[in-house]
This record gives sequence, C-alpha cells and structure tokens, in this order.
Amino acid sequence: MATAVETGAENVTWDLGDLYAGVDDPAYTRDADEALQAAKRFRERHAGAVASLDPGTLAEAVAEFERIRAQIYRVRLFVELQFEADATEEHGALLQRAKERETAVLTELLFFDLEWSRTEDDLVDAVLSAPVLQKYRYALASRRRFSAYLLSEPEERIAAEKDITGVDTWRRLYGELLSRLRVRLDDRELSYAEAAPLLETLTDRAARRDVSEAITAGLETEVRMRAFVLNTVVNDRAVEDRLRGYRTWISAFNLEHEISDEAVDALVESVVARFDIARRHFRLRARLLGLDRLASYDLTAPVAEDVPAVSWDEAHAIILDAYGAFSPLAREIVDRAFDGRWIDAALRPTKGAGAFCTRPEPRSHPFVLVNYTANWRAVTTVAHELGHALHGVLAQPQGFLNGSYPLTVAETASVLGESLTYDTLRRREQDPRAQLALIVSQLDTFVRTAFMPVAGNRFEHALHTKRRAEGDLPVERINELWVEALRGYWGDAVDGVADRAVWWSATPHFVFAPGYMYPYAFGLLLSFSIYRRWVDEGDALVEPILDFLRAGATKPPAELVRGVGFDLGDPAFWQHGLDAVEALVVEAEDLAARMPAE
Repeated sequence: MATAVETGAENVTWDLGDLYAGVDDPAYTRDADEALQAAKRFRERHAGAVASLDPGTLAEAVAEFERIRAQIYRVRLFVELQFEADATEEHGALLQRAKERETAVLTELLFFDLEWSRTEDDLVDAVLSAPVLQKYRYALASRRRFSAYLLSEPEERIAAEKDITGVDTWRRLYGELLSRLRVRLDDRELSYAEAAPLLETLTDRAARRDVSEAITAGLETEVRMRAFVLNTVVNDRAVEDRLRGYRTWISAFNLEHEISDEAVDALVESVVARFDIARRHFRLRARLLGLDRLASYDLTAPVAEDVPAVSWDEAHAIILDAYGAFSPLAREIVDRAFDGRWIDAALRPTKGAGAFCTRPEPRSHPFVLVNYTANWRAVTTVAHELGHALHGVLAQPQGFLNGSYPLTVAETASVLGESLTYDTLRRREQDPRAQLALIVSQLDTFVRTAFMPVAGNRFEHALHTKRRAEGDLPVERINELWVEALRGYWGDAVDGVADRAVWWSATPHFVFAPGYMYPYAFGLLLSFSIYRRWVDEGDALVEPILDFLRAGATKPPAELVRGVGFDLGDPAFWQHGLDAVEALVVEAEDLAARMPAE
C-alpha cells in the first residue's frame, strides 16, 4: 500500500564539520570552557557599573557580550543538530549537557541586561546618541522593553538554572516521546515523519484512511504522558506570567517578538473572520476529488494522478531557477546551501520530523533540516527553509545580536521563496490539470500556513485559559479543546473532525514554543503581499526587499515593513494578504470550471 519512494536525497546530509569535527574535537571543549571563563571575567569587570559606562566602554562591553553569546550558541547548536539528525539517547544526553553549559554562561551575563534595563532614561538617551554605539543602538534600546517584567538578579539566576532541570527537561522528554513514536502500516513500522507525508501522495482514498487511522493509533500511544508534559509546560507559563506580571498567556511572547497584544488580536480576528476562504478551498478540493465533502485524510490528497516524483537534483534546479528569477544574489546564496552541504534531507527513522533552518553564528552558515519526499510540497518546503537561510546569510554582517530578528518578520523570505518556487513549477507544467494541481498545492500550503496556525492559536488560548482556571486538564479535555478549534476552522466543509482528536500531540510548538502559531499567519500574509507587489512592480522592489532582509534586527518590524511599502498600523493591512489568498482560490476555481470532463 505505502511503498517507499526513491527521492535522490538518501545521502543528502549536512556537514557539521563547519562547526566542529565532533564532541571530542578540542575546539568544542575549548569554546565551551572559554565562553564560561569569558562570561565570568565579563561579570567581574562590569557588574554593578553598567549604568555608569561611557559610550566607548559600553560599545566594547556589548561587543564582548555578543562574542560570548555567539560562542556558546555555537557549542549548543552543534549537539542540537546532531540530536535532530539522530535522536538517540546518547545525543540527547550530549544536548542536555550543552544546554547546561549554555545556561551557566548566560547566567553569568544576566546582570548586564538587568542593569541596562534599570538605567535611567535620560542616561540611556545620552549614551545611545554617541556615534560609537550606532551599530548596537536599536538592540540596546529594544532590550529595555522587558524592564517592567524583570525580577531581581538573584531571582533571575535561580529561574535560569532551575529551567534546565524543570521546563527544559520536560521539553526534552516531549521531543524524545515524539521521536520514538511509531506508525504501524501493514508489516512495517514508520516514524511520524515518514508516515504523515503519505497523506499527500496516496491517490487511493482507502489507503489514505488506513494511514490516517494508523497515525492516530500511533499518537494514542503515550498520549497521556504527552498530555502530562503539556500541562506541566502550560502551568510553567502561568507561574512565570504571575511572577513577572504579564497580562495574558501570550503577552511575553508578543513582547519578545515586538508586537502588541492588540495587534495580535487584530491579526487573529481578521483571519478567523475569513475562515470562509479556507472552507471554499476545501470545497473545491472535494469537487476535484469527486467527493461531496472532504474527510480529514483528504485535506492534502493529490488532486492529479500520475504526478511524477521530483528527484533531489531536479528540486535543486527548480529552486535555483525560482530564486534566480528574483535576484542573482539570492540564487547564489541558495546554491551555496546545496553545494556546501548545509542541508540534511534524507529520511531516517530517528530523525526529527518537520523542517527548520538555524540562524547562523558568526563563523559558519545556517543549517537546514527537511524530510524530502520527492513531491511538489517537498520541493516547496526546501525552498521555504532556504528562504530562512537566505535571510540569515544576508543579515549575518549585522552581527549576532542584530541578526536575531523577531518571528513576526522571520517568515518573509521563506514564504517569498515558496511563492517563487510555485511560479517556477507552474511555468514548467503545460498540462492544465497539472497547473490546477499546483495551484491547489500552493493553496494547501497557504491554508496550512495562514489559517491552520490561527486555529492552533485558538486552541492554545483555550488551553492556557482553561488550565489556569481548572488545573491540570485530562487528555479527554485537551482533545475536546482541539476538536473545538478544528471545528471552528473547518466548519461544515470537512468531515471527521473527531478523528483528529489526538493530533494536537504531533505539534511540538505547543510545548517547545508556546505562542508560536500566529507568526506563521503574520509571515504568510505579509510575505505574500510583498510577493504580489513584486509581481506588479518587478525589479524596482528587489533591492528594498533585500534591504529588508539585510537589516536583520536593526529596526523595529513596523519600520522594516514600511520600507517595502506597507503599514502595519493600517487596520486594513491584513486584508491585503487575505485578499491575495482569496484571489488564488478564485483562480483555481476558474481553471477547474474550464477543465474538460473526463
């Protein structure tokens, strides 16, 4: 029923030698030890005196602060990538040790942010006006936004060190539970990362139903343990908010990513009000599949049969063409990712599910993890992650502190790359049915990126609110909240919502990054608006977009967005992106209506 497909990516693995040769590499131990010793010396020199530093000394101190943080990030990144590529107990233990080392370093540096945040405004204004601090001006100013929510230094040190044996350990356990989850199909056992993509490739509906039921059965295994971990992490968020004085469960996340609670509410309300766009897409999908209504296992089913597999080498060529149509510089950077072995694309049972791209540290480049399955969506997923890599490389000259841009703009380059790649795929296809299938595939991605994350946000909101009011939530209650969120999103366009009751537990964001759902919608709607403007205006917008990416975190998101012609303060802003997605639905409907009957 579900046969393995040769992808051409079976041997595509990243080369971590650009970081270290291994954990026994003397440079690995040296960097870890030097970072801690440097952090202790930094504390000895500057603790208690940050507010009195002259501009020149402060600039030197910030540069040292930045160097230490980048050095310990490099150490942790190396073993984190080892673990993601092969989630063994040995790699888990090494990652835990690296996190402990990183916490020790960051704990020594805590005083700097605390003292800077409590420095009088007039002193800060005077110091930041000095030319010597121009590089770090915005980073220093923006770090003070947390000042009202900081604890005393002893309390902050305790909190940081306890996290290692507290919430961070629970997150590690959740990751291990997901990595060992197995889906039984016929006489085979698959990981979740291997099984889930079958729902996108199987043309036989009964086979898709069997896969979906097998995934559900796999997720039901140990779901009570995963629910226990989720409850613990959600309660940790509640305790943290109470101690620091944050207004809502998501306020801290919003502040970190430089967006107000009110702006997030406006985004969520705008998307929820247009769930009809997603349902319209689902109804079109049903018609194309010859169904009265979709079942949950039809949501990503192929709408065209006999679609050829796309080998890794073909994907490489397609993605280069896509980025090259936008900018030769973008193409060159993306090609370096392929040739330089920045990417791990092979499917392996112990490999992490999903896809991600790391932020680069000063001495190396981004790393990309994907699970390549040789279909259109796999191609565009690679293009998406390479957009993140492009953003990271372009922002890298700004330095480690200035390269950490907020999630609200982090999806801009990735969605742009995805859109460019869909355009390239459509240009290559002459068959109208294949053209339609590509538009539907693109809409699948957009619906999954703009609408599903907002449904996830509604689930998280209910989860955190109910947990604070009712205490620990049993699995059955969590399932109910998830089903309610899906029902609000799918409406009457999809059957079988109850069949997905435990599928919340396959979404690691709820545990690893509470709140990290709406940024996908933010990024999709912003980026697709930018992309459509580029389509209309052409080369005139290329440099403003590249400047947006080069800026990293040197400007607030609203100023970055103004540079490409949009105003985040405009009440109708989100409607631009939603209208663009709806226009794609209309295009698909029109093309389907012109399709000759078979």
